[in-house]
Amino acid sequence: MPKGYVIARAIVTNATQYAIYAAAAGEAIKKHGGKPIVRGGRTEVVEGEGRPRNVVLEFESVEAARAYAHSPEYIAAKKLRENAGFVDMVIVEGP
Repeated sequence: MPKGYVIARAIVTNATQYAIYAAAAGEAIKKHGGKPIVRGGRTEVVEGEGRPRNVVLEFESVEAARAYAHSPEYIAAKKLRENAGFVDMVIVEGP
């Protein structure tokens, strides 16, 4: 069964509030069996429009990634992110 990946790109406008969101999201990731592959770090835009914060999470399946993204735990974490930044997030099937 192919793995599922959550890829998120963010612009943080309030680092303190975003850190609170990130901690809550981290707990949701653990609960749903996710493994952070990339979570922040330095970036270099080589093509197109980049974002300063990027996250890649690996899950055992697309269904598990979807369960995380739509879970009550992650929905609660997203509420903590209000007025702290902008996020684009997709779920991708992978090897």
